[in-house]
Amino acid sequence: MACLTWGCATVETPAPKLVVLGVAQDAGVPQAACTSANCEAARNDSRRSYRVASLLLAGADASLHLVDATPDLVPQLDVAIAVGQQLGRTEVPRRPVDGVLLTHGHMGHYLGLAHFGFEAAHTQGIRAYGTESMTSFLASNAPWNQLVRLHNVELEPVEPGATLALGGIKVTPLSVPHRGEYTDTVAYRFEGPTQTVLYIPDTDPWKRWASPPEPMFEGVDLALLDGTFYSGEELPGRDLSKIGHPFIVDTMDRFQSAVDAGELNVTFIHLNHSNPALDRKSAQARAIESRGYSVARRGDEIRL
Repeated sequence: MACLTWGCATVETPAPKLVVLGVAQDAGVPQAACTSANCEAARNDSRRSYRVASLLLAGADASLHLVDATPDLVPQLDVAIAVGQQLGRTEVPRRPVDGVLLTHGHMGHYLGLAHFGFEAAHTQGIRAYGTESMTSFLASNAPWNQLVRLHNVELEPVEPGATLALGGIKVTPLSVPHRGEYTDTVAYRFEGPTQTVLYIPDTDPWKRWASPPEPMFEGVDLALLDGTFYSGEELPGRDLSKIGHPFIVDTMDRFQSAVDAGELNVTFIHLNHSNPALDRKSAQARAIESRGYSVARRGDEIRL
């Protein structure tokens, strides 16, 4: 990883690599109609704003795949195109990226597909990878089915546990438990020549898993994990158990021995606007670092 600790300088990392395009929960920071300290700070200082969590997978062959299509797709796509230019990518008309790896059907993870549509970029042949329930949802519901009909995207159903080869990287979707109003949810495992990364931006609390999650982490060098809430005290008046995410404090307790032993690196991503760890000077942010964990930053590059 080129840069994971706050205050460090980003160093360009050769492909294959992952690039962090955003770190916030689905609605970003500032969030609509939000008066939290983080949202107000972001309105007063754009440097305190955060784009929605997403990754770019850049292959050794200069292939580009987004991991999720967020409401912040426009500036995130600009970054992807710039990375492609740095890699000497040959431009293909109406195909700024080769594909999108979708995790699930919640707003922060697929709404950006609309920017590929007829009223916008009118892309051609961008592969949209997702589970059977995710691709069926897109094919069966407007306005997403227009993207399919016009071949703005080409749906590519993937089976959890089955590995894809993308740009010299083994990419494996893995089922994780999470609210399934429209689709199921997957994490993605990225196995490159030098490092294996596990990306779980959304999951139910670890104690709700039908079986312990630890086997999913075997052979993983870096885990980018759901950091939506630091603790259960962030949203007065809302039952966080119904929202369904592990608290950062619980994740740290669960994986502390592996982190202390140097067997696993854990970085938090997908932080809600209420999360005090967004403030790099907060006590919570310092606690995360003191325990050997970190919080992702936009622009981080992870060598694979």
